[in-house]
Amino acid sequence: MNGAESLLRTLVNGGVEVCFMNPGTSEMHFVAAADRVPDMRCVLGLFEGVVSGAADGYARMADRPAATLLHCGPGLGNALANLHNARRARVPVVNIVGDIATHHRAYDAPLQSDIAAIAGAVSGWVREVRDAMEIPEAAHAAIGESLRPPGQIATLIVPADCAWNESTEPFTDPVIVPEPERSADAQIREAAAALRSGRPAALLISGLALRERGLALASRIAQASGARLWCDTFNTRHERGAGRVAIAPLSYFPERAQEALQNLEHLVVAGTRAPVGFFAYPGVRGTIAPPDCAIHVLASPEADGLDALERLVAELGAEKFEPIPQPLERPDLSRGALTPEAIARALAVLLPEDAVVVDEAITGGSALLSMTATAAPHDWLSITGGAIGQALPVAVGAAIAAPDRSVICLESDGSAMYTLQSLWTQARESLNVTNVIFSNAEYRILSIEHQRVGAGKPGPKARELFSLRAPDLDWVRLALGMGVPARRATTAEEFIRALAEFLKEPGPGLIEAVID
Repeated sequence: MNGAESLLRTLVNGGVEVCFMNPGTSEMHFVAAADRVPDMRCVLGLFEGVVSGAADGYARMADRPAATLLHCGPGLGNALANLHNARRARVPVVNIVGDIATHHRAYDAPLQSDIAAIAGAVSGWVREVRDAMEIPEAAHAAIGESLRPPGQIATLIVPADCAWNESTEPFTDPVIVPEPERSADAQIREAAAALRSGRPAALLISGLALRERGLALASRIAQASGARLWCDTFNTRHERGAGRVAIAPLSYFPERAQEALQNLEHLVVAGTRAPVGFFAYPGVRGTIAPPDCAIHVLASPEADGLDALERLVAELGAEKFEPIPQPLERPDLSRGALTPEAIARALAVLLPEDAVVVDEAITGGSALLSMTATAAPHDWLSITGGAIGQALPVAVGAAIAAPDRSVICLESDGSAMYTLQSLWTQARESLNVTNVIFSNAEYRILSIEHQRVGAGKPGPKARELFSLRAPDLDWVRLALGMGVPARRATTAEEFIRALAEFLKEPGPGLIEAVID
């Protein structure tokens, strides 16, 4: 058995059953081994950013890693943006990168590069295989490292000769997942004292605390203490809708977030860190909490946040309070002009129960969260790292991890062009994804940011750099060219009809929502 086959079998034995890939010459023995390892599902992405984004989406819904297979340093480089998002999402990914054969490196071949250095920017663990005989142990270690709480990217670099040379039998030992650290008793007492102080206080949560169980605990804490509840602006996976506790995300714009937390004297954080602005702006403070606000770390992102919340509930005597769930309430549908609010209303009404929503609508999504708060129960996946081009591939991975659930991908037109090839994978794999492209023919967020950083009124060249016109993008034709049925909607009524029909049909679909 060669190294490639031993690696794939070790991955399967360790619970990694999906590999998103864009292979090259150095990875051909992995491709050949795939035919001998039927339990490994191999999914082709036509661009490495699709591969890495799909692995992120899969991990968010499966709570375990998929593998990626990338071709040398340039392939890893193409995947880097969505590996950055996955790192910020704190999800497990086993990232396999093929490399030049060890005996060929003396020639400085054209594709040769410092893969470890590139991988180090997004990986929590990097290892380069030196010999085929160590592959099973290295692959087994990579799975365990990817699952190190709260989850991280584990990159395994495999030279081509290590893949084709004879190796040992695959590992069958159970993967040992390190236990998350447990918050100290002093942290629990400190948080409880802050919340009992009678001074303005808030609880900020993210990670697993945004699942149904964590939200129920947070609701008890808020009722017992009078603290306000907040979550991070963008989150890995947020369980929302009817039957779940409502929690508001902090605004993306730092001034609004600072206003929400003004006068706050105590901020308790669990599963996240004290919030900061995405960018620096002239005359705007970079931190969100007031300068004199005390930050109390109940649980770091690496710690067991659910355990810490349970212990805080006990410390506060909050067990007597019942969580306050959201009711099922659907707004009225809009008529006439197709606006972001009209789209949000349609989603709130038509969202299937247990749907998965992948959100990268950017400026077009301003009304989405408020309108869908009382929709049918669903999961909401956000763009955690700010590198655009995430939603389409994350929807691919989410649909493969949760094949019995409807996936709705909300994507802005500019961002969608980064990973357009995701549509082809959706069609090839017959994935149940309804894509909504918010088409305003503009990088509108850049127009907003141009003003906010004090760059002045945009001139003609600047306006051209924000425009997606001349030529206009035709999303219906782009989708059809990749095998995805598509429609264009220019009114609220057209959008409602298209959304209802695509949600009923199996397989992927795309709506180009032309908004003002």
